[in-house]
This record gives sequence, C-alpha cells and structure tokens, in this order.
Amino acid sequence: MDKKIIVAGGGHGGIACAALLAKAGYDVTVYEQHSREEMGYDWTDIFNGNSLADAGIPMPEKDKCQPIYNMCFIPPSDEMVVRQEDDEARGNDLKMERRDIYDLLISHAEQAGVRFEYETKILAPIMAGDRVIGIKTDKGEFLGDLVLDACGCNSPVRSQLPACCGIQADAAQFEKFYVYRAFYNHTDAVAKDKYKVYMLPKDVFGIAWVADDDDYSDILIGQFNPLTVEEAEKKTEAFRQKNPILGTERLRGGQLTVIPVRQTLSIMVADGYAAIGDSAFMTIPIIGSGIANSLRAGKILADVIQADETQTFSAETLWDYQLRYYNEIGAKLSPYALVKLLLTKITPEQLDYMFKSQILTINELSLTDEGQGGLIDINPELLKKGKAMVKDKKLTALVIRLGADIARLTAVNKAIPRHYSRYGVQAWAKRYDAIFKTE
Repeated sequence: MDKKIIVAGGGHGGIACAALLAKAGYDVTVYEQHSREEMGYDWTDIFNGNSLADAGIPMPEKDKCQPIYNMCFIPPSDEMVVRQEDDEARGNDLKMERRDIYDLLISHAEQAGVRFEYETKILAPIMAGDRVIGIKTDKGEFLGDLVLDACGCNSPVRSQLPACCGIQADAAQFEKFYVYRAFYNHTDAVAKDKYKVYMLPKDVFGIAWVADDDDYSDILIGQFNPLTVEEAEKKTEAFRQKNPILGTERLRGGQLTVIPVRQTLSIMVADGYAAIGDSAFMTIPIIGSGIANSLRAGKILADVIQADETQTFSAETLWDYQLRYYNEIGAKLSPYALVKLLLTKITPEQLDYMFKSQILTINELSLTDEGQGGLIDINPELLKKGKAMVKDKKLTALVIRLGADIARLTAVNKAIPRHYSRYGVQAWAKRYDAIFKTE
C-alpha cells in the first residue's frame, strides 16, 4: 500500500494507531520532538489495562506493574475523609512508569513496521487550500496523505489550522490543568490512607494528592492557574506539614506540564487530518487521565482509515471516527466537564457542605479513565438529592443549573450528525461548545 501516514507527535493513541496501520500495510512515520530516552514524564500512571488488548498491544510483564491503592478524598476543611473501601474497585487498572508504557507501545509499533524520527520539533501544518498535506518541522517539511495529530494539548498543528476547518485552536479558561509532580523519600510507612486526594485545598485552585509507595512519596498539584516550580515547591511544603511521610529529598520528577481537563474536541477531523489523544482532549475532564481513551481511539481511527474505500482521507470519510468515538466514549465523559465547571464556581465552604451532606459520596468521586464503571451517575435522582439537601441558595441555583445543562448536553450528544457535511457538523459543534461556555 503506497499511502503515507504522518503521525505528528508521540502521543499514546497516535502510536497505537500507527502500529495498526503499519501492520495493515500503510507507510507510517511518527515525528517526535524528544529523544527516545526522554519520551514520557518521569512519573507513574494508572490506566485500564483492557485498553491495551483493545488496541492489539500485548500486556506488560508483571514486574513492570505496581500495586494500586484505594483513594480517599479530602474536602477543603480537612475535617473528614471519604474512602474507597472496595479492594476490587480498581478492576483491571494498571499502574506503570510512563516510560515503561512508552517502551511497550514503541516496541510494538516498531515490530509492526512504524518508523520513528526523534528530536524533530513540529512547527505547523502544511496546507493546500483547506486540506492538511503535511507538517513543517525544524528538520524540514514532510508531506503525506494523512496527518494524525498526536502533539498534545497545545498542538502546533491543531492550533494553526485555518478557521474554515471549524476546529477549536486552543483550550479556553478552566480547560487545562497546570500540573507539578515530584517523588520524595518517605519518612515513615502509612498503615491507612496511602493515597490522599485533596479537593480545592488551601492555595490550590484545583486538586492535589499525596500518595505513599514502597520506595517514595508522590505529590501532585494540579490547578487551573499557571504554576511555576518555585510556587509548586512552596505548596509542597504546606502539604508536607500535614503529611510527615513526605520527605524533603526529591528523588525524581519535579516537572511541570499542562494537561486538558475538558470535554472532547467538538470537531476533530478535517480533510487530511485527524486529532487523537490530548490533541483531541480525550481525557476525564476532572482529573485529566486519558491513556485508555487514547488507545481505544487509536483502534477506532485505524479501523475507519482501513474501511475508507476511497482512501482520500477527507473529513467526510474520517467523520465516522469521531462519530464512533463519541458514541462509545466521548458522550459518557462530557458531563464531567460540566461538573468540573461547577467546581470552579463554588467556594471551599460550599464544597465542604457537599461532602458533609453526602451530595458527594464515594460513588461520585471514584473515577476511572474510560468513562465506564465507577463514574458519577449523573441522573435526576442525584440532582434531586442535591436540591433537597442544599440550604445555600447560590449552591442550589448552581446544582439546578447543572441539571439543566446536563439535560441540554444529553440532547445535543444524541443529535451528533450521522453523516458529514461541513455546515451540519459546524452547526452541531456550535451547539455543543455553547453548553460549556463560562460566564
């Protein structure tokens, strides 16, 4: 097969899709800005292992997987803890070093015939009219029949597409987390609550966690406001005061990154182009986890590409990729973007009240990265419970507004066009995006 596929960036979903396409006979090259050794953050990730099999990727060796501890959630006041009690709650989740995940994906892709060009910084798409025909990089221009955008949240490809494509260029306010994560020595073992998640903690407009492992203590600070390493280290010291297990010797990490915490991109295909993974915002909107979603999207996209009898890779023929992803995953995740927006509008005292009055319980707080099993069951009963228990008028109004927005979103999700036309798709995208507008 002589069709040339360019994967711009080494995102998980892009590599998974590349392997499937190369195995099917396509000429596939991944262009990645980092060296092979630098790919992947210096930290661990938890994701659903079933997604590997879904994408045709072998399971990792057992020694590459680490124990997973149940989470407990702490409101701003620190006056109570909501715990996961079910040891089986994590199901088929895996905890792995990010670089071990990449080793697994890249090795599999190379065996399938994918070529990797490392240390190649992607600068922009190459356009012919409104069609993407390649990428500009610091090593030159590369042309292809299809560009898969796996460059991440701040993709230089997506952000420079022409307006006629109708694809949102950048994440808006409250749509990304600025994240700091580091691993420190631990000073003592913890018998209980090894994985503490803090919701809207003091001086953090977002979430944080402190987790104790066999060899280290792990801290993450994620907030909607931009963050510097110096600010993050000051905030780490505040968490150290109430978590003495968090030592002062940093073993690794200490990095800053940006991850999307929003609904999936309303349009993620154009002529000669498809976004995947963080480039398409395929994460849980509250916590930013999305490896499993990206891997599954890679399989969907590869199937759609191979099924394209015209092999023109137009927006029309690629639309089935977006339709299938939304129906299988994206529509289930989108209400969490509304819940996240609610959290940006309430005070710490109001969040405390939602914990104490059991509007938020472990059922609502236990999240996975695939839109299934353990996620918030956002339904009229939950909203009725919230309305009945809330005494704060402003919070009552916000909960009622949440219910109305979820109802609108459900209707819009069901109305996603079954077939592509630029006018019809962009009109639908405007309705979808409008639901998430901040006031």
